[in-house]
Amino acid sequence: MSKKKAETEEIQDESPEVLDADEVVEESSVDEVLEDIEQDAVAELQKQLDEKEAELVELRGVALRVKADGENYKKRLDKEKADLSKFANERLLKELLTIHDNLDRALNAPNISIESLREGVEMILKEFEKFMEKQNVEPMESVGKPFDPNIHEVLSQIESADHEDNHVIQEHARGYYLQGRVLRPAQVVISKAPAKAE
Repeated sequence: MSKKKAETEEIQDESPEVLDADEVVEESSVDEVLEDIEQDAVAELQKQLDEKEAELVELRGVALRVKADGENYKKRLDKEKADLSKFANERLLKELLTIHDNLDRALNAPNISIESLREGVEMILKEFEKFMEKQNVEPMESVGKPFDPNIHEVLSQIESADHEDNHVIQEHARGYYLQGRVLRPAQVVISKAPAKAE
């Protein structure tokens, strides 16, 4: 290699690299492009964030309305439940009022005789028994039956040689079943074996 060429290469190696104008322009336009891309990305993210915030506000509104609807529904159910409880016996009482009216008419009838009063009361009793039957209330048959603590309330015991021990011999108040369940136990007198003479 020639000496001059070697020196030229040496000088070129030692001298700092000089960027030409095209490279400088490219770097600044790359920076601008990167900045534009960054701004576009930020703008897109801001747009998405704004949309999500609007969606969140809308969903909060929906949630509040659903909560309010639920509370109103609960209040309405509570009121209906209270009304049902308050007026549950309305139909039953209307039927009893008819029986009451018949008793009132029987007692306030002009020129009433004992016989006509008795007939009137018997008619009213039959009407009442029909009413009880419609309500699925059935009378208990207790007299002559063995004592059962589940359906009988003992008022007293009487010694009796004519009856079996622990059997109902008198009924002071009839017992009733409501759909097979004891509505009121019968109030009864039961027999006991006579004391043995010593």
